[in-house]
Amino acid sequence: MRQLILPFLFALASLPWLPLSAVAEQSLPVPSGEVLLTISGNIDFPNVDDQARFDREMLMAIAPTEIETRTPWHSDRGRYEGPLLREVLAAAGVRSDSVRVRALNDYEAELPLAELHDYDVILAMSRNGSPVQIREFGPLFVLYPFDDHPELLNESVRFRSVWHVVHIHAP
Repeated sequence: MRQLILPFLFALASLPWLPLSAVAEQSLPVPSGEVLLTISGNIDFPNVDDQARFDREMLMAIAPTEIETRTPWHSDRGRYEGPLLREVLAAAGVRSDSVRVRALNDYEAELPLAELHDYDVILAMSRNGSPVQIREFGPLFVLYPFDDHPELLNESVRFRSVWHVVHIHAP
């Protein structure tokens, strides 16, 4: 597949009306570290076969955001850091109204993309300055800004707050 795509991209880039930078701007690099997240399905910018795969460094380079909030699963307020989920999906070129988020244990939840634009939902990667470990909801945790939006403290949003995230599928 790659043998077919590369000559096509170079042919497009040689056209005077489409500079190479326009093609390269929308491509994702191949992860150099351990892959933490795979996005599949209806996407425009795969980087490994037909999937978009991200390591820690790639994720932290996308719209890094900090949220200070309590969660239904922690007794204290925490400072969480990670990329905005809507921007991670945009980096993969997701073309869907919703996505299915899957955890290490195969738990899945559907998240409407409109909700990700209404709220600054992050893929939490650290809590209080330390990477979120698997035993503590990591390495990736869909986190809503609960303290800023009390209306999010409901059963539906709790079910969409997937931890141990490893895969997102755009139907």
